[in-house]
Amino acid sequence: MLDVLKGATVFPPPVWIMRQAGRYLPEYRETRKRAGSFLDLCYNPDLAVEVTLQPIRRFGFDASILFSDILVVPHALGRDLRFEEGRGPLMTPLEAEEIDGLNGDMFHVNLSPVYETVRRLRLELPAETTLLGFCGAPFTVASYMIAGHGTVDQAPARLFGYQHPEAMKRLLKILADWSARYLIRQIEAGADAVQIFDSWSGVLDERGFAEFCIEPVADIVRQVHAACPGVPVIAFPRGAGSRYTGFRKATGSDALALDWTVPLDQARKLQQEGPVQGNLDPQRLVAGGKALSDGVGTILAALGDGPLVFNLGHGITPQTPVSHVEQMLREVREARRG
Repeated sequence: MLDVLKGATVFPPPVWIMRQAGRYLPEYRETRKRAGSFLDLCYNPDLAVEVTLQPIRRFGFDASILFSDILVVPHALGRDLRFEEGRGPLMTPLEAEEIDGLNGDMFHVNLSPVYETVRRLRLELPAETTLLGFCGAPFTVASYMIAGHGTVDQAPARLFGYQHPEAMKRLLKILADWSARYLIRQIEAGADAVQIFDSWSGVLDERGFAEFCIEPVADIVRQVHAACPGVPVIAFPRGAGSRYTGFRKATGSDALALDWTVPLDQARKLQQEGPVQGNLDPQRLVAGGKALSDGVGTILAALGDGPLVFNLGHGITPQTPVSHVEQMLREVREARRG
């Protein structure tokens, strides 16, 4: 996988899937019960290592991604955070005047269990398995901080950015700086590459995308590359559409993760500039059978002759049958050119 992230073409391509440690796995559900809360699971190295390794043991994915959550960054900066079943993450909404009070004095102390998880994973994973660290992109993280919960179109964060542009700029800069430090610590602990998840970039208008998505992500990439030269950074601006074009150059990211709505002719053009990752519709994985085979085959035919990391176009859903993941892996790994 690292060869591909650095520009090599490998066929069949390496494969992993976003949220591969998750509720579709019965062993994950059992471990989750033992943990207590979701945050306890994230902050308990014994359990976090266990759930991260579960899909590697079962499927032998080419990459393993740290089990954590994007919102541990604001949590480490002193914001409250809890997860409720059926509602997801909940926080006290952030006011503009509270931004300068975000406190990083205990940031790395608060996240020390995460770094310990990365260290243990690097020791326990097979040598050939790439270990991925990650963080949320500043806009996506800020959107939860501002609204206090997830929303359909992140209208509270967009409105905040229009009404308080300087405050939004400060918030995104704070999140970019601490997120970069977070990724650098993950790399120092053993991560081979990192991914930046901008799950809500697609809700932004053109100027907002430039200011709230591209600029903060580019800031993170610059800092990571300066501290850890040669370590690949994957960027995932979900929903970016036509704005994927030029995103790699604008941010300096090494690879682009594509959501499932990206047309494959556009993906091919993006691949001419460097590695791409994706972009199977997660619902094809739920469906299985011919729908899944068609999706896998189409992606491999379109992108298999260039640097490709096969993945979903977003995270695997809890209702996905394990047998369908097995089908996907079999069809990717047994694929033949032409």
